[in-house]
Amino acid sequence: MEPTLLVGDFLLVNKMAYVDPVIPLESVLLPGKRIERKDIIVFKYPRELNRDYVKRVIGLEGETLEIKNKQILINGQPLAEPYKVHIDSQVFFKNDAYHYDDLIRDNFGPVVVPPGFCFAMGDNRDNSADSRYWGFLSLDKIKGRPWVIYFSDKAERDAWQKTGLADKLRKLVTFLPKARWSRTLKVIH
Repeated sequence: MEPTLLVGDFLLVNKMAYVDPVIPLESVLLPGKRIERKDIIVFKYPRELNRDYVKRVIGLEGETLEIKNKQILINGQPLAEPYKVHIDSQVFFKNDAYHYDDLIRDNFGPVVVPPGFCFAMGDNRDNSADSRYWGFLSLDKIKGRPWVIYFSDKAERDAWQKTGLADKLRKLVTFLPKARWSRTLKVIH
């Protein structure tokens, strides 16, 4: 999701954002919203349900989604995406790609998003494990919507793997010098 979200960002997540009210009173107390295209969501990663992922909703139920030369088409129309980033100018085509992952990164589909699912992608399109690789996202796996970055630190890319006591002590000592204060309390759009 870089540059929208960075490694080391700590997020507050609104888990009530997409609540589906069961009784009429709930809709007054908990005015949940429908999932919309371009919403940033937190969800259980389909291949490891104990991990949370953050991506952006691109395709909705019943829509035909296709990627042609890095441009997303929804029902045949190009999608405007001012937030997306491409770090690699090369475009892979069916006749010159040796690896399936390279091919579907830039040219994918067309596919129709089935009922009860959405198609989610990261903002850093050339370096994102998303629905192009693991398939449609079941709507019941969505946990909520990130609301604000409550703290951010310049974490190492593999920081999530460092869970030992020595790693935790090192992080505690470098906590303040590595803080990205300009990102603290930033509202996520």
